[in-house]
This record gives sequence, C-alpha cells and structure tokens, in this order.
Amino acid sequence: MSVFPKISLRLEVENYLKAGFMNKEILSALGKQEAERRFETLLHNLSHPPSFTTVRVNTHLASVQHVKNLLFDELQKQFNGLSFPILQHPDLQDVLLIPVIGPRKNIKQQPCEVIVGAQCGNAVLRGAHVFVPGIVSASKFMKGGDHVSVYSDIKGKCKKGAKEFDGTKIFLGNGISELSRKEIFSGLPELKGVGVRMTEPVYLSPSFDNVLPNYLFLQNLPSAVVSHVLDPQPGEKVLDLCAAPGGKTTHIAALMRDQGEVIALDKISKKVEKIKQNALLLGLNSIRAFCFDGTKALKLDMIKDTDGEPPFLPESFDRILLDAPCSGMGQRPNMACTWTLKEVMSYQPLQRKLFTVAVELLKPGGVLVYSTCTVTLAENEEQVAWALETFPGLQLQHQDPQVGGEGMLGAGLSPEQLKRLQRFDPSAMRSLDRDIGSLRDASIEDLVWLANKDCIGFFIAKFVKCKSAQ
Repeated sequence: MSVFPKISLRLEVENYLKAGFMNKEILSALGKQEAERRFETLLHNLSHPPSFTTVRVNTHLASVQHVKNLLFDELQKQFNGLSFPILQHPDLQDVLLIPVIGPRKNIKQQPCEVIVGAQCGNAVLRGAHVFVPGIVSASKFMKGGDHVSVYSDIKGKCKKGAKEFDGTKIFLGNGISELSRKEIFSGLPELKGVGVRMTEPVYLSPSFDNVLPNYLFLQNLPSAVVSHVLDPQPGEKVLDLCAAPGGKTTHIAALMRDQGEVIALDKISKKVEKIKQNALLLGLNSIRAFCFDGTKALKLDMIKDTDGEPPFLPESFDRILLDAPCSGMGQRPNMACTWTLKEVMSYQPLQRKLFTVAVELLKPGGVLVYSTCTVTLAENEEQVAWALETFPGLQLQHQDPQVGGEGMLGAGLSPEQLKRLQRFDPSAMRSLDRDIGSLRDASIEDLVWLANKDCIGFFIAKFVKCKSAQ
C-alpha cells in the first residue's frame, strides 16, 4: 500500500520515463491500460523502501552461519526481544535478508518537529538514525531528550536553521533528540554523530551503523547479484572500472578468496579512500584502488610501463565490471528528483565511452558485466543493442544466478536476448503492508520471492569477448 505520494519528478522527466515504459513494443505486448498501470506502480514504488534490508556476509573472515547467529543476537537487542526472521538467500549464499515492517500507521505525531533533508529521510526509511548533518530545521525550544517527530523536506525548500516549516514534508516517524536545537545549529563542524535516535519509524528496519562492520556489508540485493554474475575466480586479474564505494569491489575479492588482483578505479579521491577503508575493514589484501578517470584507463602508447597502475595496456584483464554512472532512477526510497531531462539523458554517452574502454581492456575469452541502478531504457537495453552492433566480437551470455526478471521490450532485442538480461523492476508488483504476523505466516519461498521482486530498480548484462573487438 502507498503511504507516501508517488515520486515527484519534473514533468519533462516523467514524460520521458513514461515514453520508455509505454513504447510501441510494450503497448503491443501488454496493451495501453496495463502499461499505464505498471508505470503508475513504478512511480509509487520508487517513493517507498524495498520489502527487505539486504546484507552481504564477508565470507573471507567468517562463515555465513556464524554471522547470521551474531546478527540475530544484535537484532534482538535493537528490537527489545522482538524476533525478526533472518533468511539466507537460496541463490546467493553470502546474502542475508531481513524483512522491513511497515508502513506503521498508528504512530502519534509529536508537537516538537525535526525536519531533515531528502537524502537523510531516505536513509531513515531504510533503518538509519538521524545524523546531525542531515538536520535542516528543529522546533524552537527542542532540548536533548525530547520526543520529536521527524519529517523529510522532499523538495528541499526548508531553510537551514529554521524554527518551523510549513512546506511539503513527509512524516517518517518519532524519535528522541540527542542534542538541543542550539547544539545542532551551533556551527561546530565536528558535530557529525546521531542527532535523533529513531524509536518509532514508519518503516521498522534494523540500523546497521557500526554493526558487525568486519563481517557485514549493507548492500541492495541486485548489487550483490552482480558480482556473482561476474563469477571471478581465484588468481585472476579483475577490473572494477567505476568502483566507489567499494561494495562490489570487496565482494569480487571475497569471491576470489582474496587470491589474484582486483583493480578498483574512481575519479573522486575521497571515494577512493572509502574503497581502501572498506578493503582494510573487511581484511582484503588483493584490492588496489586508484584515483583515475575510467574513460582514460586504456594506455594508448607502449613506450612507458606504468608498473601495474592505470592506464592499462589493451587485453589486460580476465574480467571487468562496469557498474556505470547512471541517472539512479531505480534507487528506493526516492520521493523527489529535481533533475532536468538534460541531466537524466547525459549518462548514455558517458556509459558508451566507458564501455568502449572496457572492451579494449578485456582479454579474448574474458567476461564483461555491465550494470546500472536505473530503470531507463536508454541506459539499459538500448546500451546492450548498441554494444552488440558496435562490437561484433561480444556475445551476450546467460546469467547465473538469474534472480531478476528479463529485459524490457523497446530496444529491438530478440526474446532470447531479453531472457539473457536481468532487470529488477519496481513496477513488477504492488506495495504490500508488512507486519510481524504476516511474516510469521509466510513461507520462506514466498519471502524470498518478495525480496527478489520488491527491491531497487537495477539492470545487469553479461558479455563474453570472443576475439579482439575492432
């Protein structure tokens, strides 16, 4: 059930998305009414969190069962003895699923209000507490220890430090303030900790702030599927071309049992530091992270050896992951996106530049996996059609595990080609209310099915390079 309004988009962006989801191929297959219903479902589901929180176990340091037991104890503490089921995904053995409870409708709103930015609000809906940098406004007399109601300023209209706000705001739940209004807006840059500890969120989901940090990595379900599809083997040389913050990089290294070499590139230095921190935290030594623009990762001259640093010679890697920069239109929850159509459409050319570099860097017989966290046809199926036409030496491969649905109609791909893709589509099912009772009554198979269907929007394609692509 929708408890929040559908995602707020600029009209030009909504029309662009709609044109993709109601293209001629889809209208011919589904009919106009069903296509319209699915598009509206997409817009509503994007503003709500997925049905499950997904965490990946760092199998390099511990067994899944050991970590599952530790996590069970942790959740018991967080929820005062309330027993949450923790499921091991049958097709992704290193992935644990924890159901999200909600929306909870009988939460009494408090007179004392805290307004948070949209990004902070999205994190709260997925189990986070409110950290000080995310707070935009607080009631005039708020003190530490006060019971407060937390709202998201989804359109970014609230002024920092305001004492009240009457614009569009979405109720996220109640919590207890850790600091007074005066302390929060004192201007001290070192104030970065928890500002409001959530006690009655609209969606009840575990907090993973500093929870088993060496053993767990918080990751969306499709993001964990990607590395399994890449299927890296011990001893190989693997490139993660756009790697930050390192979730997939560290997953690749763990699947290789930390044997071989995983090169991670990102062009923003702070993000590269984050990759290095995550590798250190998870005890992985096979990762080498560099601050480097992926579009320039191909070495064009043979004169100077870069000693294993970017740029790289052609045909240097056994496997390459291109988790491409994208419009992010599959992220959930997302109640408002202020991007212009020009911004949304700017990613396709960049993705093609990166893809071309990846093909050149891949050894013959090597595997290239392309993925995005968006739902647009232009950044997904259209890119596959372009790649197959542009690089005759690439073959589209079946994926294992196959957790998502098949590709979307509209890019001229054959039914067989569409079956070789994975599209995680938030329009695939209507949102459901979830309470503890319904979870206890559901079978494990039904819960896993729900986790696979009701997740972020995502896309995966897998290619093999059969010969040197000209």
